[in-house]
Amino acid sequence: MKVIPIKVEAGITGFESPAAEYLELGLSLDELLIQHPTATFIGVASGESMIGSGVFDGDLLIVDRALEPSQGDLIVANYNGTFTCKILDMRRGLLVSSSPSFAPVIIRELDSFQLEGVVSRSIRLHRKSKEVF
Repeated sequence: MKVIPIKVEAGITGFESPAAEYLELGLSLDELLIQHPTATFIGVASGESMIGSGVFDGDLLIVDRALEPSQGDLIVANYNGTFTCKILDMRRGLLVSSSPSFAPVIIRELDSFQLEGVVSRSIRLHRKSKEVF
């Protein structure tokens, strides 16, 4: 992967052509984004309940099953047969949205709950991808 060694600010109107100078890293995006390849899957976020955490509808979620969940982690879980992405509140037994429009969900004893993994990264696609959608 070739990396252009400049910082680009959003809204900038122009900058010098970086074509003359670049660095080549011996690193792939897989290596950069995925810590445990055999324990990682990619999901697609749906809905608006996590926008306060920077996760928007259509974003890719890199979910690592090898990471031990911690208080406040963004996680993916199978909750009563539905995959959901929420903030894990282990102390109170809650799945918390990061939007005030959505109430926290109490994980009750009779609920079916399976932690699928910790969201280690999210990626925003600024252009729809036929491979994902």
